[in-house]
Amino acid sequence: MRDIELYERILGITPPWKVVNVELDLKAEQVVVMVDAGGGPFPCPECQTTVPGYDTWIEAEVPRVQCPTHGVKQIRVPWAEPGSQFTALLERLAIDLLRECSVTGAAELLRITWDEAWGIKSRAVARGLARRTHEGVPHLGVDEKAFAKRHRYCTVVADLDESRVLYVADERKRESLDGFWPTLTPAQREGIQAIAMDMWEPYIQSTQAHLAGAEDKIVFDKFHLAKHIHDAVDQVRRGEHRALKRADDDRLTGTKYLWLMRPQAMTPEQRATLRALLRSDLKVARAWSLKERFRQFWDYRYLGVAQKFFARWFWRATHSRLKPMAEVAKLIRRHFPNILTYLRHGITNAGLEAVNATIQWVKKTARGFRNVEHFKTAIYFHCGGLDLYPHETR
Repeated sequence: MRDIELYERILGITPPWKVVNVELDLKAEQVVVMVDAGGGPFPCPECQTTVPGYDTWIEAEVPRVQCPTHGVKQIRVPWAEPGSQFTALLERLAIDLLRECSVTGAAELLRITWDEAWGIKSRAVARGLARRTHEGVPHLGVDEKAFAKRHRYCTVVADLDESRVLYVADERKRESLDGFWPTLTPAQREGIQAIAMDMWEPYIQSTQAHLAGAEDKIVFDKFHLAKHIHDAVDQVRRGEHRALKRADDDRLTGTKYLWLMRPQAMTPEQRATLRALLRSDLKVARAWSLKERFRQFWDYRYLGVAQKFFARWFWRATHSRLKPMAEVAKLIRRHFPNILTYLRHGITNAGLEAVNATIQWVKKTARGFRNVEHFKTAIYFHCGGLDLYPHETR
């Protein structure tokens, strides 16, 4: 097979394009492939791979056309997408590398600049978002992700069934989530059965304003709720620990996580220590008992029984003489209708564990993000479930 025919096959070049010459420059360690498009006519476009030891460059005079609708345009070429200086084959390789390592690492392996590697990543996300279809998303999760120090956040909306990120926005305001709803078709909105979130008022307001029947579809995430209860238990422990230390009593020293762990996750030694502490008159022991008792709530399947259980638990918490536990009980009561919806829908943001782990890996690999747009692009790239690769352009 002649060199010209070989490179036409390697690069996917088809008529009217053709390889007219292949030159090997040993001194520069380059292969130069000369490509020509012939004489036309051409339609309006609107209506560097590597060989062993050598860089491959494609040189071509890309014809332009005068379209009555779109004006002067360059015709599309079969080896690259519009606006890219790299072949589709190289971009596919770059995307595979960017999935596994940092932008800096991929750039070094490909011998391109950081900006060029980031450009490939950005274009991949843009084409993936443009190709996204409008399939149903019955179960959604809304969460916040810190991308920098000093409490700088992004809002993330995910498809819980497919564990993929659908939308990322700056900050955690109502406006942050407001921008998500117009990205859905009317059919997609109607198909939403439930949406899990924290008890964050801006998210609640946005959902109520844009989602019909939101009062029955919002589910406050039980793991966020558990964190509120754990924080209350820890407040009791800290206050009591300070008081005991003043009396030279160090029983609670080093016991922080003992009160927050599930008994099933404890070692035999930890369980023995906890049992001994529970037999005492410690305030934190009463707080722990309330925490453990509330876990039973999630096992109920009948709303009436669950409501009766909560009424009893609420009375115990508010009469425990433990201010943090009384306050968290009142917090739960204020939001109870959309905690109760868990029994109907059974969704939590636990389905986002893989997404959250990937986002943490992205942050660690990049050693943090100063630019929120870069952070958002990285989340879409790694967690969006997008079709990132350039397709054949011919």
